[in-house]
This record gives sequence, C-alpha cells and structure tokens, in this order.
Amino acid sequence: MQIIIVMIVLEVFEIYIQKADTLGEMIENLYHYYNKNIFIFFLIHPTFYYVLGVTLYFDTFNFYSITILVFKGFDLFFKMELIKQRYYEPVMDVELEKMMTLKMTLGVKFLAPFTYVPLLYLSIMT
Repeated sequence: MQIIIVMIVLEVFEIYIQKADTLGEMIENLYHYYNKNIFIFFLIHPTFYYVLGVTLYFDTFNFYSITILVFKGFDLFFKMELIKQRYYEPVMDVELEKMMTLKMTLGVKFLAPFTYVPLLYLSIMT
C-alpha cells in the first residue's frame, strides 16, 4: 500500500512541477530545467525511476509494468523533442505549433495518476 501512496505523491509532484494552462507553457517551464542541466530535467520526472525501481525490486516484468515504462519513456522523449523543436530548430512543425496552443483541461492534467497508479497496482499484484 505504501508503494501506491508514494506513486500518487510522486505523480502529484510532477503535476505541480509541470503545471501550465497550455502545452506550450508546460514546455516553456520544462525548458528552464532542461536549459540549466539535462539531468535536472530528468530528475523532475521521478515516477519513471520509481516504477523502474519497483519493477526491478519485485521482479514484475509483466505487461503492466512494461506499459508504464514505455509510456513514461515516450513522454520524456516527446517533451525533449518539443523542446528541441521549439527552442533549437529554426522552424517548428505546423501541427506541433498548433498543439502548443491547446488548453490542458483538469482531466488531462490528472490523466497520469488515474492511469499509472492502477497499472502499477496491477503490476505488483500479478
């Protein structure tokens, strides 16, 4: 039970660190960490490492844990790609530029805890 509570706390921490009204604002906030040091950027995503540690500790390399790790990995690298496109490339793709202006609803912000926490629970219990 403590494992699930820690996961919820870490997910809420990530929501707090990455809080923004639009995807563009979130990428801008993340860029400040990325620009200081890429390791800081990776450190503000603790749930990836936590799930990896729980998976290794309990030896639960099943569908649920692998799904969490794959989605978290894609999330990290997609954010890095958006940072690269926005701040390091001369021109950003038109589709990505439109995505950056979309409002993030409360449901989108809390999608990760409502998805990853049950998957972690299922991973440990199977």
